Amino acid sequence: MRLLACATALAMGFIAVPASASSEAAAPKIVYGYAWADGKGHLRIVPKAATFVRKGEFRSYRLKPVAGAEEVRLDYTGASFGRVTVACDLKETEGQVALDAKGLGRTACEPGDLSDGLARGPVPLRVEYRGTDAVKINEFLVTEWPGSRTARGTLKRVNDTTVLFTTGTKTVKLGSTHATTFYRTTARCRDGWLAGRPVNADRHGLGKKACTSADLAKALKSVRHPVLVKIDYTPEAGGVNEVWEVFGDA
Repeated sequence: MRLLACATALAMGFIAVPASASSEAAAPKIVYGYAWADGKGHLRIVPKAATFVRKGEFRSYRLKPVAGAEEVRLDYTGASFGRVTVACDLKETEGQVALDAKGLGRTACEPGDLSDGLARGPVPLRVEYRGTDAVKINEFLVTEWPGSRTARGTLKRVNDTTVLFTTGTKTVKLGSTHATTFYRTTARCRDGWLAGRPVNADRHGLGKKACTSADLAKALKSVRHPVLVKIDYTPEAGGVNEVWEVFGDA
């Protein structure tokens, strides 16, 4: 009877598909944006509106913010990865690119190559994902890298490479890189936040001693509350370029 029922269902064109099989066959979601490292084998990316631009042989994407877009965190250890460079270990394109007709990187690389890129800073990516897992990732070129701006506000540590910056009523998550410069008011780069006299503060209370992003991470670890800063940052890409420690009574 069971075989007869299945045969009848097939003949009539309907038979139940297990929920697990149906979900596995579901089309992946797609997100474009600037990706940042977020722990081993993970990235975070804020969805952007992407427009494909082709001028002659140059193929790129124009990214614009999406109102209310929420950050996506994904595991990329099992994803395929296509780079825009002609070799996986190159830091820059060096004048040669490997792009498909849609302007997406087509050099087949490994997740470890993406880890190396993310360690240097934000990477423009198109990511196909299911749930919390990325399944296919491609680099692309941006038509124009977003501009930076400066502002005063408060900074709060999330982890060694991520901070929350609040100015006015707005708070944004920003990533730091090895290229981030930290200007200190203190005598030494590795001092705690505002430790000692402001021997390296200018007349506006801004730090003058150039230090590293590692020094910034260490200094922020020494405080639990948000601290007053001036920063130069790239809001659309989510990166912090320079941070000035501020001593209010200098």
